[in-house]
Amino acid sequence: MTSPATATTRSAWADGLATYDHSGAMLDCWFPDPRLGEVPAGRDRSLAPAELADGAHEDARRGVRLRPVLVESNLDTPVSSVGDAYLRLHLLSHLLVVPNTINLDGIFGHLPTNAWTDLGPMPADDVRARLPQLRRAGIQVYAIDKFPRLLDYVVPVGVRIADGGRVRLGAHLAPGTVVMHEGFVNFNAGTLGTSMVEGRISQGVVVGEGSDIGGGASIMGTLSGGGTQRVRVGERSLLGANSGLGISLGDDCVVEAGLYVTAGTKVLLPQHPDADGNARTVKAAELADVPSLLFRRNSLSGAVEAISREGRGIELNSMLH
Repeated sequence: MTSPATATTRSAWADGLATYDHSGAMLDCWFPDPRLGEVPAGRDRSLAPAELADGAHEDARRGVRLRPVLVESNLDTPVSSVGDAYLRLHLLSHLLVVPNTINLDGIFGHLPTNAWTDLGPMPADDVRARLPQLRRAGIQVYAIDKFPRLLDYVVPVGVRIADGGRVRLGAHLAPGTVVMHEGFVNFNAGTLGTSMVEGRISQGVVVGEGSDIGGGASIMGTLSGGGTQRVRVGERSLLGANSGLGISLGDDCVVEAGLYVTAGTKVLLPQHPDADGNARTVKAAELADVPSLLFRRNSLSGAVEAISREGRGIELNSMLH
């Protein structure tokens, strides 16, 4: 596998198979083998690999045509085209780059809203007129969205995904990751090692080796609500069922079930009293990345507390990964 992009490797290229509508607008592009770096010197840019050239065809049922393309990308500049957007999403899902390391500015403006069928995309505006023909052909429209499913483009190695509709192209899933039926992983987000995902990993969020995102748990991203902080979950940490997180969590930490910790949450520190002997109070943001903490709600006072934990954090069941 090619090494992840570094400060000296800031370009990428790939041969792909693109889908175009009747006006010639690109709807999507599949890149089976994206590469970091520049197109090799001497490469005949007009000659596509046989597997992609053989895939060129017209699909009158969806009103689209498929053609091979060669796409290049400067990973430091904003997204410039549909093909460029799809290439960057493929780089993430092929684990060639990690989330938050390449420029994705402008990606929404370059991704068309497609109708997604079990044969590939088609123009969303054409579905109503073509629906009888699609039904006769047994073609199902399963979504109308800008982002497709990961598994329609990339099959990650050593990963379990219980429901393919809940993981978007552009998700970064390290080997050993398990995404259960109610888990969700957005683009430019994901895992850096063996992990259990039963909750939601929002855009821009990364989860460290050995961590568990419990059922119904939610990690805040930056796509809505005006937030700008990139949230990370450290190694061997646990978000309990139906908990929430809006700060970066250090290694070996636990957020108890049902507790939502945002940057502004007032947190008592019972083990760190002030000059008067009272538990000191801080905003949760001040505890970002601090390792070995348990965040809990006091069952008597209702106050959110953070206390130190000893030893390593949780251990995942190796039989499940």
